[in-house]
Amino acid sequence: MTAYDYIIVGAGSAGCVLANRLSADPNRRVCLIEAGPPDRNPMIHMPFGLAALAHMRWLNWGYTTDPEPHLNNRRLFWPRGRVLGGSSSINAMIYMRGHPQDYRDWAAAAGPDWDWPQVRQVFKDLEGNQSLTDDHHGTQGPLTVSDLAHPNPLSRAFVQAGAECQYPTNPDFNGDSQTGVGLYQVTQKDGRRFSSARAFLDPVRHRANLTLLTGAQVTRITFDDRRATGVQLRDRALTLREGGEVILSGGAINSPQLLLLSGIGPGAHLQAMGIPVLHDAPEVGANLADHLDITVQAALKTRDAIGIAPTFLPRALRALWAYRKGKGEFTSNVAEAGGFVTSDLTRDRPNLQFHFIPAYLHDHGRRLSLGYGLTLHVCDLLPKSRGRISLASPDPMAPPRIAPNYLGHPDDLPTLLNGLKIARRITQAPALSRYIAHETLPGEDFTTDAQLEADICQRAETIYHPVGTCRMGTDPQSVTDGEGRVRGVEGLRVVDASLMPTIIAGNTNAPTMMIAETVARKMLARPG
Repeated sequence: MTAYDYIIVGAGSAGCVLANRLSADPNRRVCLIEAGPPDRNPMIHMPFGLAALAHMRWLNWGYTTDPEPHLNNRRLFWPRGRVLGGSSSINAMIYMRGHPQDYRDWAAAAGPDWDWPQVRQVFKDLEGNQSLTDDHHGTQGPLTVSDLAHPNPLSRAFVQAGAECQYPTNPDFNGDSQTGVGLYQVTQKDGRRFSSARAFLDPVRHRANLTLLTGAQVTRITFDDRRATGVQLRDRALTLREGGEVILSGGAINSPQLLLLSGIGPGAHLQAMGIPVLHDAPEVGANLADHLDITVQAALKTRDAIGIAPTFLPRALRALWAYRKGKGEFTSNVAEAGGFVTSDLTRDRPNLQFHFIPAYLHDHGRRLSLGYGLTLHVCDLLPKSRGRISLASPDPMAPPRIAPNYLGHPDDLPTLLNGLKIARRITQAPALSRYIAHETLPGEDFTTDAQLEADICQRAETIYHPVGTCRMGTDPQSVTDGEGRVRGVEGLRVVDASLMPTIIAGNTNAPTMMIAETVARKMLARPG
């Protein structure tokens, strides 16, 4: 039986980075384990194909939350990638670092290596930007970042409408300032998705010391006393060499679930599940944060949008032909434009983010809407509500309980209400309103604050950014330290978005890769 120096659980945004970096030494044996299949499905690589990925349960964990008490007891759909590349293989490919203050907060919580100057350099080292070459960006890194190849005219109209509402036009949200509206940059190369698997795993798959397992779900971590010795799969066990490490990179849901299944978590909860307590760690699964999102939708007078209608078929055929050369509408990430603004004058930095879609989007794309329309998303970037991941069953094949507790803090609903009003104002600006026949959601009859708050509670959904459930910190209550090492045991780390002590003010994919690179550098810098 082969023994490994590193067993990485989860081949997503973080896991692929770690596999690349830790297998660079040919004397180290690395095993990367992914519960899902290889990333061969063509819908993964065609950016426009993300509209179909929510339907593909074999590529998607397809989680459902507990009934949310502040959202009319609705259960919300939480898609997460279950495929090589993880959620970077099914997301909207937006390249976003967040706000510098996010990382100052991390440094205060987890140590100076997480401060903005340090992480900014890591972002630049990872980045291979095809369009921007100034001091804010890297051009030689493994992660290709590019401008959109074929933005829809409505996306440009959204940017103009934002300017008409006195928001600055911002050509680079990762540059001098995050504030304003503009087109997003995306993790694409030659008009195709450039996931973490393509950027970091594909170049090193040939390494003899790297073992890649797909379709293999880890059920628990094995221990000798309090030192990790390997992992248990459904049909076999994998072991570590002496001094080796297990690294959990399953994300903000799967990593705490696996800790709990292995006896690390709140003691009373583990006992109730019939799981022997290895280490009583009350914060495992706690501190769950996510961006709650509400939309404005409108029917259009024109056919500029991406539509579901017989009249769209000729465009679709032209787009398919153009895509052969990495051009045309099928290179669209759908969420082409957006922006960052403040919800009110008391804010000193953006706390709302827009994602503009030149199409109708209902129920995460699982429900089709005929005709031509637009959807403007707005989310609360800095929510105060916190939730928890816990076990529903000791069965490792059972999904965990997800309780985000959206709007649990009284400040969050007024923030999202202001965001909804701002989004409406942008759609009513001349640059966009000339395309619009009428607003369909919330609907033109919704005019009072009470009506709009009720609409938020009835329709708000995740924008796919769960973090924080294995919080890193310098305090003894934190689940992990500033290098992702799990407190109370040895030979075990968590390296993924669950480490974030506070949620990023932006999309979480690029920050998750940065986390993995930062921890990998710390690991490689240690003697021996």
